[in-house]
Amino acid sequence: MKKVNKNDDKIDKNIKIAIIGLGYVGLPLARLFATKYSVIGFDINESRIASLKSGTDTTLEVDDVTLQKVLVDNADQNAGLYCTSSLNDLAACNYFIITVPTPVDKNNRPDLTPLYKSSESVGKILKKGDIVIYESTVYPGVTEEQCVPVLEKVSGLTFNEDFFAGYSPERINPGDKEHTVEKILKVTSGSTLEIGLKVDALYKSVITAGTHLAPSIKVAEAAKVIENSQRDINIAFVNELAKIFNLMGIDTQEVLTAAATKWNFLPFKPGLVGGHCIGVDPYYLAQRAQEFGYHPEIILAGRRLNDSMGEYVASQIVKLMIKKGISVNGANLLMLGITFKENCPDVRNTKIVDVVKALKEYGIKVTIFDPLANANDVKKEYNLITINSIPNDKFDAIVLGVAHAEFLKLNFSELQKEDSLIYDVKGVLGAIADNRL
Repeated sequence: MKKVNKNDDKIDKNIKIAIIGLGYVGLPLARLFATKYSVIGFDINESRIASLKSGTDTTLEVDDVTLQKVLVDNADQNAGLYCTSSLNDLAACNYFIITVPTPVDKNNRPDLTPLYKSSESVGKILKKGDIVIYESTVYPGVTEEQCVPVLEKVSGLTFNEDFFAGYSPERINPGDKEHTVEKILKVTSGSTLEIGLKVDALYKSVITAGTHLAPSIKVAEAAKVIENSQRDINIAFVNELAKIFNLMGIDTQEVLTAAATKWNFLPFKPGLVGGHCIGVDPYYLAQRAQEFGYHPEIILAGRRLNDSMGEYVASQIVKLMIKKGISVNGANLLMLGITFKENCPDVRNTKIVDVVKALKEYGIKVTIFDPLANANDVKKEYNLITINSIPNDKFDAIVLGVAHAEFLKLNFSELQKEDSLIYDVKGVLGAIADNRL
């Protein structure tokens, strides 16, 4: 393992950071902080820790060379990342940054269980003077009204006297190698003015894009949850346009290209809205609004429309098959991609499964090919079988569901039967596609 080489005058030896949760958000952040500070990365998933210690990130967010440059063999060095599944290793830390997921349950209600459990864990080792920073996306009030009481109860310490809190919402874009964590401006906040300045200074020391210090934790929480709600509503609008223009026989992509010639037109495209951010966060805001007696009509309408797109895409594929004289019942279809977005192995809340489910209800046999997705994760989460290599077969229909770079290099003709079709969900295949969303 390589030791991180940094000039001592650039390292604050008094700062020791614990990152709770080493997933798509936590690991890139831990790697970045480890270039300047002593960082302990904690995760309850022991296989994940073992993989990281070997120098490999299975989420593909941090390449092996970059990860290995910051890994250290013990937690006592001035800078570097030490990964562990033992809570006791975090005892000497004075900054605790919690980056666990915030999903919704089967009824689309916010599930704060990961936040409660991670707060309990931190509470067990919390000391006087420590600062706990949350990055998980939540509705306004969660940090101070839900998480802090857990920290107080478990630690026996008093909030804003013995320990303090901050909130700095994550802005990680999985699979994006251009807009990495240090290149995205970071919103920061603290439970007091002084703590806000400390939290802001900590992030500013590694975020080259700069920071924005919000006046309160609730403002920072609200800012984050509306970012993805806004995107969700805008995508819902163009998804509705796609449905309308399809009925009119007009190509939606061509309409959007023409409209985008106006300087202030927003360049959103129709598509399946899944993942653990855009497809989830609006429900957090809606839940909080309803607790205050307000029914958020636009937010929930956008969610309903976007959640309907899987079945809509399947129906369009079936209609196209019928028009081309392809027998639907018993047809063999190749679905390219199962992850929630391109060039990313994350399958959480992927809406491709909605398309697959609807196609199977028509009697279509679906083969799912995704070179990035973990087949065990897909089986466990959705009870679907995926393959990681190009099938040696020919199909009645091919659907590009996810625009992985590898798919764009395929020779589609080698996978097609003589009478077959290609449907392009992502609108990137050009003339070889028979139709697109």
